Amino acid sequence: MTQPDSPPRRALLRSGLGAAALLVPALPALAAPAEFDAWRDGFRSRALAKGISQATWTRVMARLEPDMTVFKELRNQPEFKEQLWQYINRRVSDWRVINGKAALSKNEALFGRIEKDFGVERGTLLALWGVESAYGDPLVQQNHMRPVFPALAALAWNEPRRKAYWETELTNALKIVDRGWSTPEEMRGSWAGAMGHTQWMPEVWLNVGFDYDGDGKISPFGKPDDALGSTARYLVNRGKYHRGEHWGYEVRAPGNMSGSRSYAAWQSAGVTRADGEPFPQPNASAQLWIPVEGGPAFLLGPNFYSVKSYNPAMSYALAICHLGDRILGAPPFLQPFPGSERALTLAEVQEMQKRLTAAGFDTGGTDGRVGNDTMKAIRDFQAKAGLAPADGYGGLKVLAKLRQGG
Repeated sequence: MTQPDSPPRRALLRSGLGAAALLVPALPALAAPAEFDAWRDGFRSRALAKGISQATWTRVMARLEPDMTVFKELRNQPEFKEQLWQYINRRVSDWRVINGKAALSKNEALFGRIEKDFGVERGTLLALWGVESAYGDPLVQQNHMRPVFPALAALAWNEPRRKAYWETELTNALKIVDRGWSTPEEMRGSWAGAMGHTQWMPEVWLNVGFDYDGDGKISPFGKPDDALGSTARYLVNRGKYHRGEHWGYEVRAPGNMSGSRSYAAWQSAGVTRADGEPFPQPNASAQLWIPVEGGPAFLLGPNFYSVKSYNPAMSYALAICHLGDRILGAPPFLQPFPGSERALTLAEVQEMQKRLTAAGFDTGGTDGRVGNDTMKAIRDFQAKAGLAPADGYGGLKVLAKLRQGG
């Protein structure tokens, strides 16, 4: 089993977390446990002064031990250089499409309500949910997320550059428990404290989340109502999402063209949808984007950039928008990227994981999800087998080599 993707920096939602991961000097020798106890005693007074109750403090912090493994994570963030088609294939995977359809079927009424209240298409929210937390899969939470409080406590105590930031997030996490929104046992997330259906930091749950199901609390876990409703409201308020508009379309674009104009004007200039269908809102505006010369071209409407407000990478926004379409039944891009392979099927990914593990490259499980564990196993196998580049991408070439016995 593999972890869900950890997306790039998000200006608001990650509250500067990306900078913390990127600007890490050599760590000093870790302090003795007695020094953690002394820090905890000092932090207690600061937390209580900020409104944390003594009962919550005792419940969460009294016997807490710091998670020392976060310092290794902080120093050694995995780096995988992916071409755009690899990035898309890994996120718009067979596993995510299949499970996205199941998530929609289970939560049809919720997505209908969100569309009515906010106008945000269900495909967009499904894709965000699938990429951020594998649709809130409890096995991911249990097996590949760590307790939030020991991680944040370790960082607040002994991270060399941004102790104040981590202490603030630890206090925010305590506020979530104090308000009854979650429990310390339930609060599992990334090494940096991002958690829940949308993998938000505690600060974001406090400032962006809202009680969409009306039960008196904002729940990062459990029912996805609050997380998905909050995300939809964020896309409308922050991303200026346009009700009733699709994010854009794959198109055929003759010659060198650029700029922004209406769909009708693009069509008059010879730009047509790749699937031959008409543009449903000819007066809406869109920008032409050709991310890779010779690859698919796109007309991007305002709602593409709304998704981009959630994460500033164009590749992330394209993956989200395409995954949403695929969950709702659309085909893969009709124009392939130069040099690309088709994405592996779910059965092929599971076979690859089984063969990698049997060859001594542990993927952490064989569920068909491709995250950092599987990518590291692939990269190590590629290096040993002489497959260049050793980029961690698990595609047809890697599977063929594994079938040959490595």
